[in-house]
Amino acid sequence: MQNEKKIRIGISSCLLGNPVRFDGGHKKDQWLVNVLGEYVEYVPVCPEVEVGLPIPREAMRLVGDPEDPRLVTVKTYQEITPKMKEYAAKRVVELEKENLCGFVFKRSSPSSGMERVKVYKDVDPKEAKNAGAPSLKGVGIFAKKFMEHFPLLPVEEEGRLGDARLRENFIEQIFVMQRWRELREQPFSLHNLLEFHAQHKLLIMSHSVEHYRSMGNLVAHGKKVDPETLMEQYQTELLTALKIKATVKKHTNVLQHIAGYFKKQLSPDEKQELQEVISQYHANLVPLIVPITLCNHYIRKYDEKYLRSQWYLNPHPVELKLRNHV
Repeated sequence: MQNEKKIRIGISSCLLGNPVRFDGGHKKDQWLVNVLGEYVEYVPVCPEVEVGLPIPREAMRLVGDPEDPRLVTVKTYQEITPKMKEYAAKRVVELEKENLCGFVFKRSSPSSGMERVKVYKDVDPKEAKNAGAPSLKGVGIFAKKFMEHFPLLPVEEEGRLGDARLRENFIEQIFVMQRWRELREQPFSLHNLLEFHAQHKLLIMSHSVEHYRSMGNLVAHGKKVDPETLMEQYQTELLTALKIKATVKKHTNVLQHIAGYFKKQLSPDEKQELQEVISQYHANLVPLIVPITLCNHYIRKYDEKYLRSQWYLNPHPVELKLRNHV
């Protein structure tokens, strides 16, 4: 079911190996470049270079109020804030044209960190050593503007992508976003929206049953709603649902839902085997790929057409091995 068209996502340029950091170096992420890079087309962004700062340059930091910090150079305390805010406001508008399905930020960056960026007390540089520990409540100035401008677009940091569950959730989101963008590119059709909703039923349920029901009610009354309004409302519900993390408990409920489709087809031994595997997954003894593989086997064996159409069973390329963790 996977689409061969590459997914466009934004990324902090240094993560691709581009030497744009303050010291002239980079922070190339091998997984992002060599593994995920097989399936995505990156749109690199380096706020500090694009705002006109040289390479190399003086390091920068956030200072002052964590809710609205200033961006200054570390040694000379040069004020960069107005220039960076003006750039960020303009750049996010330009990025609307890129049809991005997500963004990967550089962690800890005063311009591009999406969370827990150090914010230092706003004191004379000579007194900085005695200013105490920095707050970890900051957000990079460009990253903050990007997330405000695209509040529902999937975003992550390369550091957090080291967590298997966060990685799986982000990759799942960008693949759904790609399919949604392809639907939006077509002339409006309520039938196509209903089909999209049906094919993503189990996937959405693994994040939020409540949102799935709300979305079902929305499309059920789709004839009464202006098409553009309907699509915007559905998109908001969809992306909001996907931001809610899937859990072992939610996946287990979906797996039991799938098992219900085979009540009449499976032999007693096959039913027992499926229930044992689901229980082992629920107890964190085996990864999700194990019950999913067994479900896919039964879907092929008994030609369960409805389940064949479910993106939940093949949400992203198996080569990414995103469901192989316990």
